[in-house]
Amino acid sequence: MKISIIGSGNIGWHLGLALENHHHQIYEVFSRQKSKASNLASMLYQATVKTDLDFSESDAELFILAVSDDAMSEVCQQIILPENAILAHTSGSKSLEDLQKLMLVHHDLPVKCGVFYPLMTFSIGKKLDLKTVPFCIEASDEETEQKLVDIAQELSNTVYLISSDERKVLHVAAVFACNFTNHLLALAKEITDSEDLEFDLLKPIIRETFKKALAVENPADVQTGPAIRNDQTIINRHLDYLKEDENLVEIYEVMTESIQHHQQSF
Repeated sequence: MKISIIGSGNIGWHLGLALENHHHQIYEVFSRQKSKASNLASMLYQATVKTDLDFSESDAELFILAVSDDAMSEVCQQIILPENAILAHTSGSKSLEDLQKLMLVHHDLPVKCGVFYPLMTFSIGKKLDLKTVPFCIEASDEETEQKLVDIAQELSNTVYLISSDERKVLHVAAVFACNFTNHLLALAKEITDSEDLEFDLLKPIIRETFKKALAVENPADVQTGPAIRNDQTIINRHLDYLKEDENLVEIYEVMTESIQHHQQSF
């Protein structure tokens, strides 16, 4: 398909390169920061940089909206699409209805809308095999849905039709599994750094933890540590060590209580 990308952040960067590698043509790239749009366009074959959101003369058929949730309203207010174009957002939390309503509020005619959500954490410059990334698809009509499914199946081995409500649940779960987990690892590094210990010493146990969690149906089945053993002596010793940092004490206590409560609920 002929495609334009609105947004040149993490998702836009990965999708642009992947789509072109699968013989789709990227026509235009738009970003509020022209330099970012230029950087992405320079990595594509014939993409041009758009400095405004008037796409009325564009030959593109699909417009991928890869912007933050906060920016979506502003973009929908300003964007002008060619006739019969498809507008698909990549958000994990914004519903299909949200996009449809935004377009109806700001435009006279209904627009074919869809969701093209890759369930993954992305970083610009870090290569990622999209074949392993689940894509969640939703659309305003069957024809649009099929077009988005066809494209997603070219990029990935895992494509699902997922409703907005289901996607919201997946997004919440992903925040726990990805963002919160990464933050805990960052805190672990701060703890080791504070005592001039190498964070690398923790990497084997981190790898083994993820390996075990992904090998079983329920990660709770392989939970270890003082909380699951209800070893109050060690727990108190850890809390005493952390007492100078109220934030870490609170996190430690909340996580310990959650592990114990979760175990008791089985």
